Amino acid sequence: MKVNILWDFDGTLVDSYRVFVRTFKRVVEEHIHEDEVIKQLKISFTHAVKYFGLSQQQIDQILEMERSLHPSEYQPFPRVEEVLQRANCNCIVTHNSKQEVLRILEYYGWLHYFSEIIGWEDGFPKKPNPEAYIHMQKKQAIHFVVGDRALDIIPATKLGITTCAFQNEAIPEADYYIDSYDQLLHIMKEKSLQI
Repeated sequence: MKVNILWDFDGTLVDSYRVFVRTFKRVVEEHIHEDEVIKQLKISFTHAVKYFGLSQQQIDQILEMERSLHPSEYQPFPRVEEVLQRANCNCIVTHNSKQEVLRILEYYGWLHYFSEIIGWEDGFPKKPNPEAYIHMQKKQAIHFVVGDRALDIIPATKLGITTCAFQNEAIPEADYYIDSYDQLLHIMKEKSLQI
């Protein structure tokens, strides 16, 4: 069986956390530890903003800094492209800007792997609300969801879709936990999915 995969983007397809940590640390004047920034971002960007008490000016500064970075700053995770190549269909649901995601995917020559991308501009409620997943499920018959945060996994479990938590074992709802895409390829082989 060929598999259709719904992906999160930041922290799942590309290593955005290095970039986010760097911009957070540059904007927040007090000393903050990298691990603490990542821990809060793994919940959500909104949560991290509240946790660190950032002003709207600081939020705007962070977002502007991230938009001004070259796409090469967002490094793809090893072997993720191999998973993309073997899937029947890939799509993305992200809280990031669709335009930013397209810019990064285009830089890596990955646009052709994705049938649809939903970003914040598309007007769907933020995850963990399942509306964007329901939309994708109707169009693509999603078999598998891969994300790095609980809010990526929760909507899929509500819809009965198999889930995989990437580099985050603190998500009790996930069906699978992986630290690398070698492991995902192995899981798919075991389950006789053609990926």
